[in-house]
Amino acid sequence: MIARPSTSARLRIGVCLSLSGRYARFGRQVAEALRDWQDWDGTVEVLIEDDASTSARLPSGCDILLGPYSTGLTRKVGRIARDSGRLLWNHGGSGDDVQTGFAGHLISVLTPASRYALPFLDWKADRAPLAIRQGKGSFARQLVEGAVRAAKQRGIPIVEDPSGHDLLCAGSFEEDVEAVRQTKNARRICAVAAGVADFAKEVNATGVFGIGQWLPGTSPKPEIGPDETMFTALDYPAIQAVAAAALAVHCVKTAGSTKDVWQVAARLRTTTMFGAFQIDPVTGAQLGHEAVLGRWNGRYRALRPSKSTSMK
Repeated sequence: MIARPSTSARLRIGVCLSLSGRYARFGRQVAEALRDWQDWDGTVEVLIEDDASTSARLPSGCDILLGPYSTGLTRKVGRIARDSGRLLWNHGGSGDDVQTGFAGHLISVLTPASRYALPFLDWKADRAPLAIRQGKGSFARQLVEGAVRAAKQRGIPIVEDPSGHDLLCAGSFEEDVEAVRQTKNARRICAVAAGVADFAKEVNATGVFGIGQWLPGTSPKPEIGPDETMFTALDYPAIQAVAAAALAVHCVKTAGSTKDVWQVAARLRTTTMFGAFQIDPVTGAQLGHEAVLGRWNGRYRALRPSKSTSMK
């Protein structure tokens, strides 16, 4: 385990999470992980409010603000942070427009949606046609736009019918589960939802590829925050939230106050248990972190991160 910080100062970290509603599956995991990290760190107080998967607000009276889970909710809260002159650490909104749309007010730790599909396309290493099932919302649209661009660069044809071809499912958890259930005779299936443990409870997952932000054993030794042995039973939404919190605390302590945190973060090149961290110094979008490809075969195991996604 990484050494516990020695400072006795306590920072108040505010976060609105979906403890109820459509995103509660992940919001509750994030809350559990943040409470465990609070106990490990010993210098912070985490204040959690339920956004019910619908509302957008920022907790008051806090030194550090963490965003919610979901691109849509993060977009709403990003506007509030910008208009109120606050800084938001984004751990749950991978949409490209969210990551680049609030310069100076939003720092992202997770791989942007447009780069999600790259590990699967790189792993394919062939020009077999690819069908895509796109879900609703901007996250799915931006993921698919990035996948189509990357497929064209690799000479991979995009087709409508997945029969005999590869299939990429890009939507919400529920949309991906339904798409996999309905698909027959696809050559290979890759679903974003397959990157979390509950996927195998909803559908026959054998052989299905998943894309996620993190899997145990895929990150280097962390320079900031705890190592992954604390959280191996949790999915990546929880891990990315703890990484954001640990990075935020590091930057505030380095800056000496809650001011100038953006400048500290913009210069930072480091690792957490979540993986690499490096932001665009102008927009705050994440450049260093890479999505991880896994496959179900009895259990979900990591294959390899995409080397071509590295921006360093």
